[in-house]
Order: sequence, then C-alpha cells, then structure tokens
Amino acid sequence: MAFQHSVTERFLRYVTVDTQSDPNSPTTPSTEKQKNLSRILVQELKEMGIDDAELDQHGYVYATIPSNTDKKVPVICFCSHVDTAPDCSGANVKPIVHKNYQGQDLVLPDDTSVVIRKSEHEDLAHQIGNDIITASGTTLLGADNKSGVAAIMDAAQILLKNPQLKHGKIRILFTPDEEIGRGVDKVDMKKLGAKYGYTIDGEAAGSVEGETFSADGAVITIHGVASHPGFAKGKMENAQKIAAKIVAKFPDKLSPEHTDGMQGFIHPTSIEANLETATIKLIIRDFSDGGLKRHAKTLQRIVDGVMKGYPNSTAKIEIKEQYRNMGKVLRRHPQVMAHAEEALRRAGFDKPLVRAIRGGTDGSRLSYMGLPCPNIFAGEHAFHSKVEWVSRQDMEKAAETIVQLAQVWEERS
Repeated sequence: MAFQHSVTERFLRYVTVDTQSDPNSPTTPSTEKQKNLSRILVQELKEMGIDDAELDQHGYVYATIPSNTDKKVPVICFCSHVDTAPDCSGANVKPIVHKNYQGQDLVLPDDTSVVIRKSEHEDLAHQIGNDIITASGTTLLGADNKSGVAAIMDAAQILLKNPQLKHGKIRILFTPDEEIGRGVDKVDMKKLGAKYGYTIDGEAAGSVEGETFSADGAVITIHGVASHPGFAKGKMENAQKIAAKIVAKFPDKLSPEHTDGMQGFIHPTSIEANLETATIKLIIRDFSDGGLKRHAKTLQRIVDGVMKGYPNSTAKIEIKEQYRNMGKVLRRHPQVMAHAEEALRRAGFDKPLVRAIRGGTDGSRLSYMGLPCPNIFAGEHAFHSKVEWVSRQDMEKAAETIVQLAQVWEERS
C-alpha cells in the first residue's frame, strides 16, 4: 500500500529545537533543553491516541503502540535519540529543502564557504530527483538523529491509522545524551518491557548494521619534574614534552585517518599540559575485545619506552570500558537481523546493505542490557557538521521499513 507520510514535516519542526548535549555536565539529561523536544514528542504521541506516552525526569520518552493481533508476538522497541552533537552548533537551525536535486554542489546561503560537494558525498549520486534537506551553513542540521525520531513518529501514525497492518505490541523509546555516550545510562529496562529492539540511527538508505566497534576510553597521566628554566640542566623533565613524544609515537597504521573497514585505532582526543603535569585522553576502538587488548598493550609499550628517557617522572594509564560490539549478542538472536533484512526487501531494497558501524549507537549498550538491538538507516549523512544532509525520500523509506518490520514480526511469530 502507499503510505501517507508526515516524516518531512515532523523533521522540519524537530530540527528547529536546540537539543545539543553537553559532555561536561554531570546531570541526566546533560542539558534541560533536550526535554523541549521530548515534550513536543509526548504531546504528538498523545494526539495520535497513545495515552501512555510519558517523559520521565531523566529525559526519556516511553510510549506504546498496542498490539492489534491475536498472535503472541515478542514486544519490539524502536529507539532514536533527541540530542545533537556538541561538535557543532545546534541553535537556530534553519532547514532548507532543495527540491528535485539534479547532482549539483549545494552552496549554503548563510555561509557560502560551506558547500556540500557531490565529489565529497558519494551518496548524493543516488539522490537525483529527490528533495535534499540541509541547514543554512552556520549550524549542523540535526538529522543525527532527528531523522530517526521523525521516522519513528511517522511510522507510529501509519500503524495507528491503518489497523489492517497487523503487529504486536511496540514500544517507542527516545533517549537523551547519546552523542556524549550516556544515552542509556538511566533507561528503565523493566518499564520498557521489550524483548528485541532497533535503533533508527544509520546512514545510507537500505542499510542495517549488526556490529559496532568495541570501545574503551583511556587517560594517560604524566607527572614530570619542574625547575626554574635558568637552572634546569639535568633537573627538568617537562611533562608537556613527554606527552608530545608519547603522542608522536602512536603508529599511523593505528590512527583513524589511516584505517577503515574492520580496522581499529588508537586516537588521542585531547591533551592538557603544563611543565609539571600532563593528561592525554584517548579513545581505543576495535571490532573485537582481543583487538582492544592488543591496542592497550601497544599504548603501554609506547609509554614505557618514552618514560625510560625520564627516570624521575611517572606516567600512569587508566582504561575504562565504554561499550562492546553488539554483534556478539545479535549472533545469538539471528531472527532480529533476518527480520530487519526482510523488512528492507519489502520496503524496496532488493539487496539490503548489511554493515558494521565504525562507531557505536545506543543499541551497543542496550544489546548488553538484555535488548538485542541492531541499527537501521535513518538517511542521515555528514553528521556532526555544517554539511549534514538528509533526503525526504530516504526518511520516508526509513518509516516504511519500520512499518514493514512490525508486520514481519507479526507474520513470523
């Protein structure tokens, strides 16, 4: 059947609400303004007829689409996050719809130096004739992940308006703070009550992702030896120089700019240093836990080697787990990916793109919290930047995929 979509109109509303999260805030959500969009979503869900839609104190939205079948169908959850990344301003977003795209570079009007070039965005080649939505050049767009939010909302409306589309009980979850790695810190899994889930937070149309990086965070703390520079010979051991030497020895083959596919990396994200102390913060990524351990040993070997030249200084490495590859969990529940692939075929993608994410989603942690949860496309591209874009047609296909997936679970239960 042909669906009557509302996803684009919703998306254009949602992106104008500033929902940027803050990694330096200790609260949940990290910014109260995230709740501004969440309140809108609750109100719209209630207007659809979902009476139990609620926003809790931590910024999570829960809602239920009741089952309309006599079959015993596992409860499934569709999840997206409301926050946008701290990397680029999300305030005063002015979305622009470029209708009937014909392959040209897109010059954004509020800063004409910001250009979405077809040579740099391969997926634009698949968008000829489609309507491309961008920001105006001074902010990110927020398609990550408001395109997913809009797709879930659109799919919910379609399912509620068309009772002939049979499905089991569906739970909707909208989370805060995904962009700062805290998206499911306070989710109430008992309240959620779902057996399987899907995040709607992927890129290319027709894709489903069943693996993510495994991820650790690392901090190297260096204590050097301070001395007056005029009398420093044989005494000073400059913590800033020690930190610089450590970072300089990270091998290129283990850096993000030299890796792709299933290769992992060691990546310094910040250095704070003075003469006496220095702190290097890093992220470590790989698709296997064994790979993470090898990278940690490489890091230790580098630090130990550098510190041999500074006998009166110390360096300590602390490593903390961030999330793990959800593929390990999903392989125990093959029907979750199989049903997603079938839904994609029914939505018109003859050959679904089954991929691994060089990153993580809320689904990474949800999978290890008891909710096996792969990631389905939302159509977002060039996220966290001023050249972020999405197409109307891809968002509509994301919503259609959700509708088809709900029916696949009902049919195969």
